[in-house]
Amino acid sequence: MTHTLQELAQLCDAEIQSDNITLNIKSAADIMTASASEVTVLSSAKYTKYLKDTKASACFISRNLPSHDAPEGLILLFCDDPEISFLKAVSALHPTPQLNRSISKQAAIAASVSLGENINIGAFSTIDDHSIIGDETEILASVNIGRNVSIGKNCRIYPNVVIYDNTVIGNNVTIHSGAIVAADGFGYKYRNNQHIKVPHVGNVVIADHVEIGANTCIDRGALGSTTIGAGSKIDNLVQLGHNNKVGRNVIICGQSGISGSCTIEDGAVLAGSSGIADHVTIGQQAVIMARSGVAGDIKPGSQMFGSPAKDKKVAWRELAALSKLPELFKKFKALEKRLSKLEE
Repeated sequence: MTHTLQELAQLCDAEIQSDNITLNIKSAADIMTASASEVTVLSSAKYTKYLKDTKASACFISRNLPSHDAPEGLILLFCDDPEISFLKAVSALHPTPQLNRSISKQAAIAASVSLGENINIGAFSTIDDHSIIGDETEILASVNIGRNVSIGKNCRIYPNVVIYDNTVIGNNVTIHSGAIVAADGFGYKYRNNQHIKVPHVGNVVIADHVEIGANTCIDRGALGSTTIGAGSKIDNLVQLGHNNKVGRNVIICGQSGISGSCTIEDGAVLAGSSGIADHVTIGQQAVIMARSGVAGDIKPGSQMFGSPAKDKKVAWRELAALSKLPELFKKFKALEKRLSKLEE
């Protein structure tokens, strides 16, 4: 969708340094690949080297960043937060396509289901008894929704999502393709040389403004609920075990695995491939760095790295010391030879 520079500046809280406010901008691109009629962003000083060669027509930039290398034809859009202004521009120039909302004749919807206003249900989707779908919600093709499921307003459920019985989903929630919500947790008791399954009769409760990535699995509680707080974002390929309590505005990155009965407090970040043992608490605003393994509670505000995870500064010092081991071993062997000669 095309916008003039003046329209973009108003939408994105930016000030134009040019009289050419009617120039049409057709799309957004990064600073290295942008071309004419596109807008880009300079968000960090480390990218300043690309500014002089950019072919973009306009660029969001902070007044604190150097702009003397900008090409003569580049129009600068000064703003307090170039990244957020650019994201607003991306949304305006590349809006999400609007569906022609309808309920497909090929969808299977139980008679007891309550459907809101202006919803979309795609072909081959199924909704079982006594479930509720809120206003403006979009359920795309081949989604399977169980019994007694409640989905709030303005949600988007992408194809091939499976939502088991008794799940509660708030408003403005996005669930991407292939995600499975409220399957049984992985719980067994070993008796008489066999594994006895622990029944899972709980559910999953997802608050407002949560986004769940593709092929992520969220297990229901054994007896209570697995909960995800408002504003939390879960990446693709995440495993969230039964009875976990995820707080508000938590970030869980791809390929992370959280065992059962953990508490992830507000604002915590679990970077890619994090592994969390069961019954662990991750404190508020704590950061678990990529490929770290956590076996015990983490204090609020900590930054942890390694397996087993420890304070990142300690872990990095240990890694630095390990890198010197081959050299130290050579010195040790040389000293050992000298000592042997002295003893002789």
